[in-house]
Amino acid sequence: MMMFWKARLVMLAVPKTGTQAYEAALGAQADMVIRHPPGAKHVTAQGFRRKVLPFVDPDRRQGLETLAVIREPIDWLGSWYRYRSRPQLDGQPQSTAGLSFDDFVEAYLAPAPPAFAKVGSQARFTSNKAGKVIVDHLFAYEDQAALRRFLQDRLGVEIAPPERNVSPPGKLSLDPDIEARLREVFAPDFTLHARVRAHAG
Repeated sequence: MMMFWKARLVMLAVPKTGTQAYEAALGAQADMVIRHPPGAKHVTAQGFRRKVLPFVDPDRRQGLETLAVIREPIDWLGSWYRYRSRPQLDGQPQSTAGLSFDDFVEAYLAPAPPAFAKVGSQARFTSNKAGKVIVDHLFAYEDQAALRRFLQDRLGVEIAPPERNVSPPGKLSLDPDIEARLREVFAPDFTLHARVRAHAG
């Protein structure tokens, strides 16, 4: 998470949406950067309002807006799956080594996902407990040009994000029946991404 006080902007770090690259490019200009631990770095929109915003002077909160990046849900899960297949996680509960993408998504759909598939939901990340999206500016991961334009205009700096935290390559194929269940159970995530893409278009 990064806060840019003069620009009145907070960039929330939705996991696996490329925000680490923007942190590398913009961290020096930010007035607040939370890098560790992951639970604080990836504070949700609701968590930001409850846990971080209270530290800001109430008289100076007005106009402070939030931004987040949303990725196509299957592609987002694929990035998690590939990222957790890297050798550094071998033998750990978070590792997806030896699992197919079908296995991973099946585990993600379980009522109590195992550690390797416990990755949350982009819709929940950006919404309050009632399911209402509470992020002011949403951008599609697939439209990096629009995101860079917005940040450059808002912050007044040129941005060239380096590659960071890239998932290793891996084969991604999803059984149609599993995909249908995924789209049903996580319909808010697919709907949100489609809405962001339609707005961008």
